[in-house]
Amino acid sequence: MEDKYSSKLSPAVDFWAGIYLLVIAILSVFGNTAVLVSSARRPTLLKAPELLTVNLAVTDLGMALSMYPLSIASAFNHAWIGGDSSCLYYGLMGMVFSVASILTLTILGMVRYLVTGNPPKTGNKFQRRTINLVISGIWLYAGLWALFPLLGWGSYGPEPFGLACSVDWVGYQRSLNHFTFIMTLSVLCTFIPCLLIFFTYTGIAWKLHRAYQSMKNNGFNYGNIERRITLMAVMISSGFILAWAPYVVVSFWSMFHSQEQGSLAPVVSLLPCLFAKSSTVYNPFIYCIFQRSFRRELYRFQKRVCCCSGRAEKTPDEGTEEENMPCNDFACGSSGDELNGNQPLRQIGSNTPGEQSEDELNKLVLASRDSL
Repeated sequence: MEDKYSSKLSPAVDFWAGIYLLVIAILSVFGNTAVLVSSARRPTLLKAPELLTVNLAVTDLGMALSMYPLSIASAFNHAWIGGDSSCLYYGLMGMVFSVASILTLTILGMVRYLVTGNPPKTGNKFQRRTINLVISGIWLYAGLWALFPLLGWGSYGPEPFGLACSVDWVGYQRSLNHFTFIMTLSVLCTFIPCLLIFFTYTGIAWKLHRAYQSMKNNGFNYGNIERRITLMAVMISSGFILAWAPYVVVSFWSMFHSQEQGSLAPVVSLLPCLFAKSSTVYNPFIYCIFQRSFRRELYRFQKRVCCCSGRAEKTPDEGTEEENMPCNDFACGSSGDELNGNQPLRQIGSNTPGEQSEDELNKLVLASRDSL
């Protein structure tokens, strides 16, 4: 094993880093799988912008499945496993999923800016086809940047602590090739997306401030729902940026101090890398807090599992007739909007002409709740 792939950390630090990554991997896989299962169970109810949150779950899950196992095994091995080929693979996967994640968050912020503060019937609307084309463009853009080092522009290399691979940041001072690649990558895939995220959410705050009174005067208090959706998007984007900011700072430090031996202790370069891995974990928890539809699907799934597992342990003679019913959504008590204490939409309102406007408003409110 080459020295550059040997761990620069103590065996104890490697062990606990492996334990941390194992926990992060488990939480990320289960959480993001739950998001995808929840979305797959209601595909026709997904609104076009929600496809971006699904895409974000795909990037987080892809990173957890394709990268974390190799990092965990290398940490427990006290050396990078696989040499140059696995390092190239790891850097490639990291580039694809990280660029796809930040671009998805950027587009999500822009979409929220365009729809925030507008009346539901007259505001900007996005078709599924449009969002699908945008998502395809995100993956093509991320794949292109991941392929550049394979085509000779820039390169991948081991991190200073020896247990992960990424862009060869220390090559910044070695050649014009590495210099132009790293600077272009930083501007187009880090600084510009982060600035767009900042300005879009600043613009959202200003639009909400101006539009809230107008919406109240029109007799429809859409502001609470609007702020709830926007707060969820802000937390997701802010969490990603905060998780990756220390890694970016340390990477730029290594770029400009590569000539100074011992300028940065290996454990100092390890901690931001571990912290960045947490970006794949917290999004499902944010969805659970802010999206009623996500909580509802999790509740349905939990009831179905508990219901079926409970009946599997009983003999046919045990329990009441209701308990021995087939294990389906009705038997498990998870029928639609009753889970949130709401009546079915078809029962809301009245057919009398005087109550049609109130019925329409109730439908609009419930439809807005489904987006949460």
